[in-house]
Amino acid sequence: MILVTGATGTIGGQVATQLIAAGIKPRLLVRNPEKAKAFAGKAELFKGDLADPASVAAALVGVEKLFLVTAGTEGPAWEAAAVDAAKVASVKQIVKLSVIGAEYEAITFGKWHRASEKKIEASGIAWTFLRPGNFDSNALWWIETIKSQGAVYAPLGEGTYAPIDPADIGAVAVAALTKPGHAGKAYTLTGPRALSTGEQVAIVAKASGRTVNYVDVPPAAAQDGMLKAGMPAAYVTALLELYAFMKSGNASLVTNTVAELLGRPAVSFEEWAAKNAAAFK
Repeated sequence: MILVTGATGTIGGQVATQLIAAGIKPRLLVRNPEKAKAFAGKAELFKGDLADPASVAAALVGVEKLFLVTAGTEGPAWEAAAVDAAKVASVKQIVKLSVIGAEYEAITFGKWHRASEKKIEASGIAWTFLRPGNFDSNALWWIETIKSQGAVYAPLGEGTYAPIDPADIGAVAVAALTKPGHAGKAYTLTGPRALSTGEQVAIVAKASGRTVNYVDVPPAAAQDGMLKAGMPAAYVTALLELYAFMKSGNASLVTNTVAELLGRPAVSFEEWAAKNAAAFK
């Protein structure tokens, strides 16, 4: 049995969907089964929450492999508790969604994820770490201002990074969960080309047939907007640190890992934008 956490989210949803497509019926740990009703009959829906250790322990009964994903400031604590529960349940492998550069612990997000990686390494359970960069789908955050103002606002300057299609991350996760040879491996995953935010905006504009401008905003303005949107202050601080790192050009790494693992090229941002153009129209 494979347990997937985060199945109503971007990457966990891809993992669940692709496992099902491969003929596997996974167990999905979900806070709200109603949000996972598309998986009904195709997966075993288990109501629970990583913030509730008892529900995690119950969900892990009979599980051999765990796909572990969390987000936010509580992530390290939730993942640590899940690892402890997995050890008690004799789980054989954990595939963890981490973040690009976690091994360097250079910024807060990396430190959070590396703490979880270290916990997993110390558990004695076989592990695989997926360390992707920015998701193509993060461009969906731009929809509101694209439609209302014909613009995208971000404090990223001309810094480049190689966004990756979530479906590619899901495919790598499924391979790690279902095929031998991935234990003890940490995979840095990127899309095929580093692009600035302005270049990505232009690609989305072309795909959707809209005129869209990229506006590089000061970090203080971005901070104000995120706080007003209700984001926790600690998470906003970590995001601003990440944005500064990206703006400086330190996030431009491109790897060929997706192609090497899947035997096909990684999906380009242009391909992703074409598939999702309707969302921006």
